Amino acid sequence: AEYSTIHSPSTPIKDSDSDRLRRSSDGKTRGRGRRNNNPSPPPDSDLERVFIWDLDETIIIFHSLLTGSYANRYGRDPPTSVSLGLRMEEMIFNLADTHLFFNDLEECDQVHIDDVSSDDNGQDLSTYNFGTDGFPAAATSANLCLATGVRGGVDWMRKLAFRYRRVKEIYNTYKNNVGGKHVLIYSTGLLGPAKREAWLQLRAEIEALTDSWLTLALKALTLIHSRQECLHFLSHRTNCVNILVTTTQLIPALAKVLLYGLGVVFPIENIYSATKIGKESCFERIIQRFGRKVVYVVIGDGVEEEQGAKKHAMPFWRISSHSDLMALHHALELEYL
Repeated sequence: AEYSTIHSPSTPIKDSDSDRLRRSSDGKTRGRGRRNNNPSPPPDSDLERVFIWDLDETIIIFHSLLTGSYANRYGRDPPTSVSLGLRMEEMIFNLADTHLFFNDLEECDQVHIDDVSSDDNGQDLSTYNFGTDGFPAAATSANLCLATGVRGGVDWMRKLAFRYRRVKEIYNTYKNNVGGKHVLIYSTGLLGPAKREAWLQLRAEIEALTDSWLTLALKALTLIHSRQECLHFLSHRTNCVNILVTTTQLIPALAKVLLYGLGVVFPIENIYSATKIGKESCFERIIQRFGRKVVYVVIGDGVEEEQGAKKHAMPFWRISSHSDLMALHHALELEYL
C-alpha cells in the first residue's frame, strides 16, 4: 500500500509534542537491553491487516488533561481537568510501583515484554521472593541499566528477566479484570474494593469531561478485535490485529492499558514502548514480526507516527477529534479499512 494520510472530518491542529514532559506520557532516554526479535507468525497465518495505534491523545486523553489543553480547547474547566489527570497519574504509578516492579525496572526499560526472556531459565516463581533477591541494590550501585549500555552478569540478568515474566503473568491474569463496566476486581484483584470504587469513579469523571473519547476509541478497537475473533466463523471477514506503540515507558504503559480497560484488545505481546528507540524503529520491528504481505494502518495524533508511517508507506489515520474516531469506526464498519 502506498503511503497516504487518510483524511477524516474535523481535524484541528493538535497540541505540540514538545509539551509532553511527564514520564507517564513521554519517555526518558534509557539504556538498551538485549533485544529478541518477536517470533514471526506461522506460514499459514491468515493475518491481513495490522492496525498500529498510538496511545496518549489517540485512544486515551491523559496528557492534555494534565496540561489543561483539552479543557481549554473544548470549553471545560481547566482546574478540574488537571485534577483528574493528576489523580489518574497517581493511580497509574501506584499500580506500576506496587504490582509491576516499576521501582526496580524504571531504569531498565525494555521495548517489548519478551526482550529479556532469553535470560530467563524458567525457574518456578511461585515462592520466589523478589524483595530479597538483591536486584534493586545491584542495579543502583552498578548503574547497570543506564544509557552507558553496561549489562549485568548472568545472575543479575536472570533476576531482571524474572521481573518481566512476572509482569507478563500479572497482565495476563488481570487484563480482563481491570477495565470496563463489568469488572470483577474486588479484594482478590489488583486494586481492592476501596481503590476499585475510586478508579471506577475517576474513569466515569474522565469520560464525562472528555465526552466519551475512550468509549469512541474502544468501539473501533473492539471492532478490529472482533474481526480476529470471528475469522473462523465468517470467512469473508478480514483477520486483523491491534498493535500499540507508545512513547510511555513499557511498565507505566501496561498500567495505563489495564486501568483504561484496554487489556482485552491489546495482548501484552502486541504492546511496544518507543521510549528508547523511537516509533519508526518500533514499526520496523513490527514489520519484521508480521512480514511485508500484510497491510499496515497507523492510527495516531502525532508527527512521529505520521513520519514513521510515511517512511514505510503505511496509510495514516489522524486522530485529532471525536469525529475522527467516529469516522474511523464507520470506515471499519463498512470494511473500507
